[in-house]
Amino acid sequence: MRDYESDDIVILVSRTLSPFIMLFALYVIFHGHYSPGGGFQGGTMLAAAVILIRLAAGMDIAQLQFPRALGMPLGAVGVLIYFGTGVAAMLGGGSFLDYAYLPLPGAAAALRSLGILFVEVGVGLAVVGILVSIYDDLLESGER
Repeated sequence: MRDYESDDIVILVSRTLSPFIMLFALYVIFHGHYSPGGGFQGGTMLAAAVILIRLAAGMDIAQLQFPRALGMPLGAVGVLIYFGTGVAAMLGGGSFLDYAYLPLPGAAAALRSLGILFVEVGVGLAVVGILVSIYDDLLESGER
């Protein structure tokens, strides 16, 4: 009898679905300031695609896609992008996350759109990094 982790059909379906889940997640992140969705929802879908591969193929193969050591640094980079966008607006003379004051060339409306995009990308990176790290930590604690 074969183990669940080595089931070829489950691996094939998850390997086929995960790129489409990731592509849709990137769409949700990058269009979150125009339509429903955004960084949290897209980051959650990205994390779900990564966790799908971890569940289907096991941790050894999943390390090739998203190494375990990448989760927390990616989450920290996402938080720094979010925080950096707010601080950049403050340095430009506005309030925290007042995107019209970002020190970039362009009209206020274009700066607001760009600032929201920066925040959505930062939140998406933070969410995917932290959720995958939580899953990895839970999996590790269950093996002890």
